[in-house]
Amino acid sequence: MSAVSILISAAIAMSAVMSAAWVMQNTTGNNGWADVFWPFGVGVIGITAVLTSNDMVSPARKYLVVALLAAWSLRLGGHIFLRTLNRHDDPRYARLRKQWGAGANSRMFFFLQSQAFAGIILIISIYIAAARPDVELEFPDYLGALIMLVALAGEAIADWQLKRFAGNPANRGKICDVGLWRWSRHPNYFFEWLGWTSYVLIAADFDGDYLHGWLTLAAPVLMYMLLRHVSGVPPLEEHMIASRGNAFRDYQRRTSIFFPAPPIS
Repeated sequence: MSAVSILISAAIAMSAVMSAAWVMQNTTGNNGWADVFWPFGVGVIGITAVLTSNDMVSPARKYLVVALLAAWSLRLGGHIFLRTLNRHDDPRYARLRKQWGAGANSRMFFFLQSQAFAGIILIISIYIAAARPDVELEFPDYLGALIMLVALAGEAIADWQLKRFAGNPANRGKICDVGLWRWSRHPNYFFEWLGWTSYVLIAADFDGDYLHGWLTLAAPVLMYMLLRHVSGVPPLEEHMIASRGNAFRDYQRRTSIFFPAPPIS
């Protein structure tokens, strides 16, 4: 199949995945299922696009990208899946539905389709990285893989620290400000963003023979905008202020919002 045919099919599939997520939300009453379908959808569709393409010059790079994408999809999707099973609803989506009122169902459908569109941008970036024409793996490939592994480890540690903190009855009603959460209010989002920079390095061709490899910059730019300014940080911080009040405002004052930095005394 040609690249155009593969990516059009991927777009249709991603839209279908997020439509299924919308149905699952409405069937179960748990809006968190949207965040389960998305990483698994990006992972499965992205891997399928790479493996079915005739554009992959380097088998080593193709399988490197597939391995990194599979590791990301399984870790994030698995984590959110377990969290969703143990939670009645996701407060961010519940808050949106409340704000939207009577038209919440239709607005949520189109909101999830916007997430499908974002997923397609990521899949295109993944495809471009895997299709870089150099046969042999080079230093940027290994550096990209290392960054993804660091990102996966960092996000897993952040998630584990938050779960451990929340699971301690002595911390009920408190703000998690230990470990990575002492350096960033959203270390999990930071490492999620960091992982998408890996595909830029894998696609990079500093000789100028694969200029459209730089289109993969769209992935980290998009993820930063979504996580920092749209569906990640803003609704979560709004929820935390509503539920924790001044305690969270104090945490905001002394802790970096996204990029890790030493806390302010």
